[in-house]
Amino acid sequence: AMEGLLAEADSIIEDTDSGTLVRDAGLILAAQKVEHYEIATYGTLRVFAENMGHTDVVELLSQTLEEEKATDVALTQIAEGFVNQQAASE
Repeated sequence: AMEGLLAEADSIIEDTDSGTLVRDAGLILAAQKVEHYEIATYGTLRVFAENMGHTDVVELLSQTLEEEKATDVALTQIAEGFVNQQAASE
């Protein structure tokens, strides 16, 4: 699955012009897809760890999950803050 997401990012690079906000918007989209994949993965692993009673692992996975969510929020703020609107006018 991750290979497909990375291939999609490569395709965005190939299909857009260097230095454009259109490329930036596409790469933000690709990065957010990776983040969502990671959020789902870490969330599921955390539940598995909880069910197996591995509280130390649960803590680490919870921390990692929160970091991934924060990255997703940051990417959304960048995209919605100016990139998407500017890309639409290129």
